[in-house]
Amino acid sequence: MKTRKNATTRAEPVEREHGLHLLRSMIRIRRLEDKCAELYTTTKIRGFLHLYDGEEAVAVGVLEALTLDDAIVATYREHGHALIRGVSAGCILAEMYGRQEGCSRGRGGSMHLFDDRTRFYGGNAIVGAGLPIAVGLALADKMQEKSRVSCCFFGDGAVAEGEFHESLNLAALWRLPVLFVCENNLYAMGTALRYTQSVTDIAAKAASYGMPAAAVDGMDVLAVEAAAHLAAEAIRAGEGPQFLECRTYRFRAHSMYDAELYRNRAEVEEWKKRCPIATFTERLRDAGQVSDDDLAQIEAEVAREISAAVAFAEAGSQEPLEDLTRFVYSERRMP
Repeated sequence: MKTRKNATTRAEPVEREHGLHLLRSMIRIRRLEDKCAELYTTTKIRGFLHLYDGEEAVAVGVLEALTLDDAIVATYREHGHALIRGVSAGCILAEMYGRQEGCSRGRGGSMHLFDDRTRFYGGNAIVGAGLPIAVGLALADKMQEKSRVSCCFFGDGAVAEGEFHESLNLAALWRLPVLFVCENNLYAMGTALRYTQSVTDIAAKAASYGMPAAAVDGMDVLAVEAAAHLAAEAIRAGEGPQFLECRTYRFRAHSMYDAELYRNRAEVEEWKKRCPIATFTERLRDAGQVSDDDLAQIEAEVAREISAAVAFAEAGSQEPLEDLTRFVYSERRMP
């Protein structure tokens, strides 16, 4: 087993502009998710909806370490990843509204956001389904000698799936340029990690496949960013796959359908004291790098962005009935 990198060291002080950028990015995710919850309760968004509140530091920190040429594969809790990657809030909400102006033409909904323009390859509703996709993307890049990273986000529940072990094994065996990012929020739907895994150290599981693996505080955006940069640099240097276990927590229930009977309110409130947005804001305040005016400006900018996104989605068009079977069957015949 390879020695695991220590990713628990506190990151260096951040420059003001970069700090504001990270803070704005996390707030954009939180406000989009707040709006999604509101729209869902008014039945403007239907189907399944899984929100990301509390985990924003993971998406923001990791994506800071990647380039626009890298590939992203995410889970069904992927609105934040898509937004920070460059998919517009309007396209995201239009998709949830089922409008053909959505990033998946309104056919995918909340769990199947997709945008090849930004190399955002899902949004995958099946637990663990993104892992082999990321391995395939990385294999293609290696075969074509392209210096790119395929980054795969997945939850702790995916660790129990065969795809997890198969994907890590092949990536390590073939030294593929994959960054595996486990968003360990302690619960796979309603089941605590300690009830499903005899070894709850997920980074240790990854290291057993012969790849460098690290655990990082997923509530600290700077710690995540620093660890992701180290991992991405190693991948680009030809060192093969890297693994990050980001230890985080979701503040909302698993989905909007979830009665949340498996954890008590005291636990949630205790984790909320470590809110990545609140703690990072306080850190910037202590360093004299953010003011009340800065925060007010960020909130106003984000509010305008979300308002415009809702307007875009609500002005969108339904797909014509005659297109119902489009993309379902192919009329091409084999020679």
